This record gives sequence, C-alpha cells and structure tokens, in this order.
Amino acid sequence: ACTGIENIDEAITLLEQNNWDLVAAINGVIPQENGILQSEYGGETLHGPAYGPTSHSTAASSTPSSSSAFRHVVPSRQIVERQPRMLDFRVEYRDRNVDVVLEDSSTVGDIKHILENELQIPASKMLLKGWKTGDVDDSTVLKTLHLPKNNSLYVLTPDLPPPSSSHSGALQESLNQNFMLIVTHREVQREYNLNFSGSSTIQEVKRNVYDLTSIPVRHQLWEGWPPSATDDSMTLAVSGLTFPCHRLTVGRRSSPVQTREQSEEQCTDVHMVSDSDGDDFEDATEFGVDDGEMFGVASSALRKSPMMPENAENEGDALLQFTAEFSSRYGDCHPVYFIGSLEAAFQEAFYGKARDRKLLAIYLHHDESVLTNVFCSQMLCAESIVSYLSQNFITWAWDMTKEANRARFLTMCTRHFGSVVAQTIRTQKTDQFPLFLIIMGKRSSNEVLNVIQGRVLNCSEVMRVVARGITFSAKDEREARENVKREQDEAYRISLEADRAKREAQEREMAEQFRLEQIRKEQEEEREAIRLSLEQSLPPEPKEESTESVSKLRIRTPSGEFFERRFLASSKLQVVFDFVASKGYPWEEYKLLGTFPRRDVTQLDPNKSLLEVKLYPQETLFLEAKE
Repeated sequence: ACTGIENIDEAITLLEQNNWDLVAAINGVIPQENGILQSEYGGETLHGPAYGPTSHSTAASSTPSSSSAFRHVVPSRQIVERQPRMLDFRVEYRDRNVDVVLEDSSTVGDIKHILENELQIPASKMLLKGWKTGDVDDSTVLKTLHLPKNNSLYVLTPDLPPPSSSHSGALQESLNQNFMLIVTHREVQREYNLNFSGSSTIQEVKRNVYDLTSIPVRHQLWEGWPPSATDDSMTLAVSGLTFPCHRLTVGRRSSPVQTREQSEEQCTDVHMVSDSDGDDFEDATEFGVDDGEMFGVASSALRKSPMMPENAENEGDALLQFTAEFSSRYGDCHPVYFIGSLEAAFQEAFYGKARDRKLLAIYLHHDESVLTNVFCSQMLCAESIVSYLSQNFITWAWDMTKEANRARFLTMCTRHFGSVVAQTIRTQKTDQFPLFLIIMGKRSSNEVLNVIQGRVLNCSEVMRVVARGITFSAKDEREARENVKREQDEAYRISLEADRAKREAQEREMAEQFRLEQIRKEQEEEREAIRLSLEQSLPPEPKEESTESVSKLRIRTPSGEFFERRFLASSKLQVVFDFVASKGYPWEEYKLLGTFPRRDVTQLDPNKSLLEVKLYPQETLFLEAKE
C-alpha cells in the first residue's frame, strides 16, 4: 500500500534482505530526507512521515474515503533493483543429506544435475519428491512454484537396487529408520499412510493392514513388495523397500470353495488359553450363507423388538430385557441367564466356595442369523439341556446383532480371554451364529474349552460337548490339586536345601575368616621378628661430642610424626634403611624422599656412605608409601 510494489517475488526479496523487518524494508525502498518523501513523477514533493499511521488532525483534513494507514508513494524502478531470490533445499537420500542453494529462476532439472554430482546417481534415475504443489517435471521453473526460502526434498531411486553393506553400524542405522508405506486398498480405492520402523517385520505390516481393511492375512493379495521380500519374518530394513517412501497395493484373495467336510462339521473345539498367540484363529473356517437370508425371507424381518438395547449403559438392565424378550419368543423353558456384568458372572462361577464352583456358559445371540430360531427353540430350550445347564453352569448371554453391542462384547472378550478368543469371535460370519462358549476358570487365566456353533442341531451332540466340558473341568481340578501338592512338596524341599546351603555357607565363611586371621597373625609375628632383628643389628648411635663426622637425620612418617637419630657419616645408607624398617616402615613398602632437592633416597646405592649420598651433616627426610 505504501510502496506500490505489486510483484510478490520482489516484495519477498526486499523483506528477506531486511531480515523480515517491515519498517526497514519500507525505509529501504522509499528515500527520505528530513521526513520528506521524494517522488520522481513530475517532481512532486509529498510532505509527511515515510510510514506509520497519520495523526488525527491530518486524518481529519484528508479525504474521508481514504482508509489507508500509510501515505502512498510510487517508487522509481531505479530505486528498487530486482535481485535474484535464493532458495535453500535440504535433499535427503537414504542416509545422506545434501544442501543445495539456487536462484528461483533455476529449474528442477538444475537441482537434479547438482545432486548427480554429489550422489553419483544419474539424473534420469532420480525421482525428486517433497514438492508442496502438484506435478513437477525437470523443466519447471522454481519461481512458478512460489516456494519458501527453506525447503526439504527427498530422492527416490526405484530403478536402483539398495546398497549392500557389511558393516553392522549401517544395518543398525537402517533398522532405526522409519519407512512410510502408502498402502492402497484395491476394492474401496482408499489409501493408508503407515509409518513403520526398519525393525518391523513384513508380518507386522500385514497384521496392521488387517486391522484397517478387515482382510485376514491369508486372504491378502499384495502388489508392490520387492522381489527380495520372500519371507514374512524379514524386517523392512533388509526387505529392499524404497526409503523413505514405498507404495503397495492390497486386495482380497478369492475365498476357497467350502468343502463337504466343513459343512458337516458340528462343533469347533478350540480348547485354548486366553494368552496364546493371536494368529491361530485368523484362519478360522468360514461357513454358512453370506446374506442372512433363507428361502428369500430375511430372518430379521420376523423380529418385533431387539433382544438387547443398543449402547446399553448397564449390563444388568440389558440382560433383563434379553431374558424377557427371549421368554416371549421361545417360552419360559430356557436356561436361567445370569443378570449382571460378565465380571460378576466370573465371580459367581469361579471364585465361590469349592463345592459351589461351576463352569461358565456364554450364549451369543444374533437376530440376523437364519439358524437362531431353530437353535434356540429346539436345542437351547430343550428340557434336558436346560436342566443340565442349571445344575452345572452359570449361563450368561449377550446379543451380537447391533454393531455397538458386538464391539462392546469384543472389548470385554479381549480383556478377560485375550486377543485369541476375541479374534475367533470377530471372524465368525453372521450365519455361524449363535455361539455357545464353555468357559473354565483358572488361577492365572480363563480358558475357553469349547465353542458350539449354531449349526449344531442335535440335542445329543450339544449334551455331549457340554458334558465333555464338565469332565475336563473335573479332571483339571484333580490335576490342579495334585499340582498344588507337588508344588508345596517341592517348595518345602527347596526351602530345606536353601537352609542347608545357607548353613554350610556360613560355616565356610567362618572357617575362611579364621584362616585369614591366622595368616594375618603369622605375618605380623614374622614382621615383628624381622623388626626386632634389625633393631638389634643396628650400630650404636654416636654421641654428639664424637670426634668423628656425624650426620643427623630427621625423618617424618606418613602420619606426621618425627623421629631423629645420629649416624656416622661413614655409615652405609643401608644402616638408615634398617633403622627405618625397625620403626615399622620396611623399605620394600615405603620410599624415603629427600626435600632439597627432592629425590628418592631408596633408589640410591645402599652400600654408599651417607657422606657420598650427601646426607651430611644433617638432612630432613620423609616417608611415603609405595603404590
């Protein structure tokens, strides 16, 4: 508004030259002398400030329609000379970063030529990615892209094999890198951008894609994996994926034809522990009709009201409605459903008194299954089965018709049984419902003994499976009691061995201490004997009035004490060493140091006289322990 510059590139260049200081940029464009703005158009002179808001008096005298906060002065093109705008690029290729600085009048191809010299990669093999705009080719001028000053790009070379390295450091760096996988779901034409570390395996990628697309791993049909990715246990770092971004496509493989043996199978006996591997049930066999219809009539059309309200806040209230609706549909002769949460059902079945404990049966209802009516009316409501369940089971029920209720039960199932059982139920098709689960409680986890599908339309078969669960439970309880007894006996034996080992260790420690004490006493006695022997072998101390030359030595101990003695100047240095040793400082363990000059007297020849080693007529020495 105040400079008349309409070219955005020119304006950005001026701001960058002035470190993005708006006032400095305006003052640099508009020349000012003593507050007068000059214009070269017709020699007109405009008085007033070069920038800033006008005063109230000035605003009052100006044109009322003017709303600009700046005085408009058209600059001369001779004042603002267009300088080339420089752009900074940080280009990443695998484990390298290359900094490129170019004018905005350059092209994308110029960047590739610079990278060709730096990376030793042909420009024709490069794909330069990271542009904020759409399609960009080698002839595109950077100015037309309206880029900021600092930019980040990356290079892809899909036609070049990944570099091989024998260094463990390079492999570790690849494992720490993050790969961006752009996965396209073919059927729904949807893209997913997934980040994985280089240490992730191909199997983990496929499992994550299963969570997003609901396509089981064994049904996934992939395109785009490198030829070297032949094993699902291979990590992404060594699989040959293009770093940092790689495109993949996934679709559903056509389902195999259902076999006669599968259609005749009556019951799926899973007998699994809740914390086992979740992949075992991903290949669960798929049965039944896909559309939930029989003879052209949808079974849901026969329902008047839902078995359970959707998004019920209280599980007890939901089960009250379930029981009432079940009675209205199939009569009063039906299993006695436990009214309460699944946790409360566990407490009732597994954690009471030993004689009152029972197995837990979970009935999963589905209104849209064509088998529900027959299974409930002929199997579940049969008097023999109702009586047997009442005596030996706590029966809990849930309606899987509504998606919200289904998701809620799967969450409960994962929490109480683990991902294995939840995955099994999640993969069941509508026409495999209803399901009847036989649960046994254990101290460490809850175990699913059997899963009865709605295709079982024989009372004797249902009774056989249910009775087998009772037999297994009794056998398991007997084995559990025996295991407890064995564990107690083993714990007692281990405790005795630990006490005996502790006692033996104490005895050995005492014996070792006694032996070390004896050795210490013997060493002290030996040292004392040597000291006394040296003390007795010393020549007598000369008197001060002796006519012979006498050297007076003053020796400082490490504790700060001093002791003095006179020696004949003709005495050997060994006599001094013996004297010091007789005081408890053997020369093998201590060194005798002189002061001026500082020297190690113990390094001198012990056979030389004190006069020869310049310890005459007097000298102060000090003792220092050897390292």
